[in-house]
Amino acid sequence: MVEQSYAKVDPFTLEIIKESLMAVGDEMFYALARTSMSPIIYEVLDYASGLTDAKGQLLTQGNGVTSFIGMLSPMVQHVMQKYDEGKDLKPGDIIIINDPYVGGGSHLSDVGLVLPIFHKNELIAFSVNKAHWTEVGGKDPGSFTSDSTEIYQEGLQFPGVKLFDSGKVNQAVVDIIKYNVRFPDLSIGDMWAQVAALRTGEKRIIDLCEKYGKTQVSSAIELMLDQGEQLARNELKKLPKGSFSASSFIEDDGNGDGPFEIKVNVTINDDHFICDFRGSHPQVPLPVNCSYYALIAGVRAIFLAIISPSKNVNDGIFRPLKVITDEGSIISAGRPAPVSMNWEGRLGGADLIWKALAPELPDRLSAGHLLSVCSVTLSGKNPSNDEPFLVVEPSVGGWGASQGQDGARGQFCIGDGETYNVPVEVAETRYGILIDEYSLHCDSAGAGEYIGGSGVIRSYRALSDNQTITTMFGRHQFAPWGLNGGEDGSPNNVYFRKANGETAGPFGMTTRYPLNKGDVVQLVTATGGGYGHPFNRPAKQVADDVKNGYISLEHAQETFGVVIDPESFDVIKLLRD
Repeated sequence: MVEQSYAKVDPFTLEIIKESLMAVGDEMFYALARTSMSPIIYEVLDYASGLTDAKGQLLTQGNGVTSFIGMLSPMVQHVMQKYDEGKDLKPGDIIIINDPYVGGGSHLSDVGLVLPIFHKNELIAFSVNKAHWTEVGGKDPGSFTSDSTEIYQEGLQFPGVKLFDSGKVNQAVVDIIKYNVRFPDLSIGDMWAQVAALRTGEKRIIDLCEKYGKTQVSSAIELMLDQGEQLARNELKKLPKGSFSASSFIEDDGNGDGPFEIKVNVTINDDHFICDFRGSHPQVPLPVNCSYYALIAGVRAIFLAIISPSKNVNDGIFRPLKVITDEGSIISAGRPAPVSMNWEGRLGGADLIWKALAPELPDRLSAGHLLSVCSVTLSGKNPSNDEPFLVVEPSVGGWGASQGQDGARGQFCIGDGETYNVPVEVAETRYGILIDEYSLHCDSAGAGEYIGGSGVIRSYRALSDNQTITTMFGRHQFAPWGLNGGEDGSPNNVYFRKANGETAGPFGMTTRYPLNKGDVVQLVTATGGGYGHPFNRPAKQVADDVKNGYISLEHAQETFGVVIDPESFDVIKLLRD
């Protein structure tokens, strides 16, 4: 047996270095937020930052968006491959990359920067981040589009070129960005914020090497990765063994194309967690495709939910995980497939694993949730200053109930994680809209012994003419699924109410839908699936649900079998024969 190098190093020092590395990840994360220009970064937190070792293995990550957990290390590994395994990288270099089809790719709006870290002229680590830019060009404002047919319509592509070469900025790249995006101050400002965060990580790693020596830092890195692998393999032993399957659909564009079937077979043994997506629909000329690397990010998120790691996440944890796909499928798409709505495929793949294993792991996995990012892209002119504005934000909704617990209300989907909406006050100050309503979407949550979580209703009123809105609300045709006898929740819907009284909807996808002054768009997000039979929910709890506004009197009687007094909210009768 080969003795690990860290076995010869003081264990106390190793732990101090490990904790320092995790602190560096957090510091990089906050540095980016505090210096960024766009609300989607400093308010929504649609970005991630972290460190890898010299081989591109993830060591620590500060995360806003959950799905980025699978994207930083493959991005670094691709950069290393492109630059002769790192031999063509120099101190002061920074690489810019957003290619969806290579390591770490998602869609063009997610722009990654990679900084190689050198100590005494030796490559020792990488500082890396990935952030959603408000604009990367393309045919539609915000670079999101629900009707693109190829990647070239979705914006600028950065194929892993040097933004900085030996510390000198490549002004040509900056100029190309400046003249190809609609809001250059935001995009370039966010780029500089990413650079500042990378250099923060670089400085801290060099400081660690100066203080403790490269050998001890390398030993701590090796220990972190091995501990991550050990944690994952210990958890694998606790999981049910065998093969588990599920299938579902990625929805169409609202014009009759689709839906598109996806499927998975999950095999679990003591050594591996294998997710086989072969047999899923081929890639399509709609932006719901995702690349293989985006799929891996979604799979990693649900894998972490299943093994429940209690310590910092690193690439060691993912060593037992294997992902298999058909090349050119809707969840492993290749160039030039459009991918601006890649989360539909990426999260759809994660949801399949969730759905396949939820009956086997009711203590770890809930019923179905809103699933989609439910993205909104709204553009126009602000009447207060006649300046163009652009709203780009995700939406919250309901999560599924689970064994012993009702579903969470008004939370982001698994792909977004610990992100936020743009606050109402910020939206109304900076944009040409009013927020008429922001409330819980109740009563249609999945019924069960434990009820699904409420979605939300968010209404924007246009304050100027000639605004347009694109909404990308998946799970519009297929509602969140119930579990163990629980009922399905309700789907995501978009409605329009014109100032002249005309109405339209419900829709899932809308493309550049026109809004004029006084028009209202109402965004209604899904409610989570229920868990267990509704008749098993205590009658007193049903009465409290009615009192709290989560379900109606009619719903209590028809679905839960409980008749409730509308004045006192006392239980009058049970209809549960």
